[in-house]
Amino acid sequence: MRAAPGLAACGAIALVSLVIGRAAPAVGSAAPAIALGVGCAVLRAPGPALHPGMAWASGPGLRVAIVLLGAGLPIQSVVAAGAEALPVMAATLAACAIATVVVGRVLGVGRRLRTLVGAGTGICGASAIAAIAPVIGASSAEIAYAMSTIFLFNLLAVVVFPVLGHALGLDAHAFGVLAGTAVNDTSSVIAAAGVFGGGALAVAVAVKLVRTLAIIPLSIALSIGESRRGGGGSPLTPSRAATLVPWFLIGFALLALARSAGWIPAGMQDAVSQVSGFLIAAALAGVGLSADIRAVLRAGWRPLGLGAILSAVVAGTALAVMSAFGALA
Repeated sequence: MRAAPGLAACGAIALVSLVIGRAAPAVGSAAPAIALGVGCAVLRAPGPALHPGMAWASGPGLRVAIVLLGAGLPIQSVVAAGAEALPVMAATLAACAIATVVVGRVLGVGRRLRTLVGAGTGICGASAIAAIAPVIGASSAEIAYAMSTIFLFNLLAVVVFPVLGHALGLDAHAFGVLAGTAVNDTSSVIAAAGVFGGGALAVAVAVKLVRTLAIIPLSIALSIGESRRGGGGSPLTPSRAATLVPWFLIGFALLALARSAGWIPAGMQDAVSQVSGFLIAAALAGVGLSADIRAVLRAGWRPLGLGAILSAVVAGTALAVMSAFGALA
């Protein structure tokens, strides 16, 4: 099995991080998993033999973990969290879209590259970049630069957001809304919420999954814009649009429904939670092992500057709207 070596590496780091999390519950297992992965990658870049397993752990493995999280969260809670966060999502997406155009032009970032960085920051990180890249006809270099930029701010979010949340005195629910609406990639949302603790993870995942659906209208809008512009992107057909709905979101919702219906016994919920926790730790280890500092440096200061400003705009807008709605009280 080609993925075995990489899966073994991610699994080993996951086990160590889980031990750390049990010994120091305040630290948790998410931050150690990413930190150990990044540390290993900096000391010695993983060889090609590890790449398939790392990719599986941080991709399909993480998505399976997200589906399993649904077993511990009633569907009513998912709907309530998503509905509560809708004003925050709408405001952050609008602010990010405007800032992407304005700041991107000021910094001299090309249209396609700034669109990729904006979508990655405003919606769902690497998944959004991969979804819209063919729609706007982005080059492989532009995709690489955008991915590297988003990756850097994903890692920073895991450290910065829990500190910010505690400094602001947020409870677990409020932090889950903040992380779900303001942190880029799903893996980083999970890691940041896991570091914060106190039940923030369930809320953050529910909000993040609803936010991910924004990639569908964005892709349609960009496809229409490209066709009018006569660009080189691929038209978004109905069949391709259907594939933008994440399968793990559907799986998460189905398990949440089963949880609400009482079809998942309490003992099984505990077992599923343990499996999900291990898969999340392995996924975050894979994310950490994938760290490529040289790729980030190759992206140059302009995309990095754009990513930094957009991240600040999204986080600031989320906090402002939450404050206006009394969610920070």
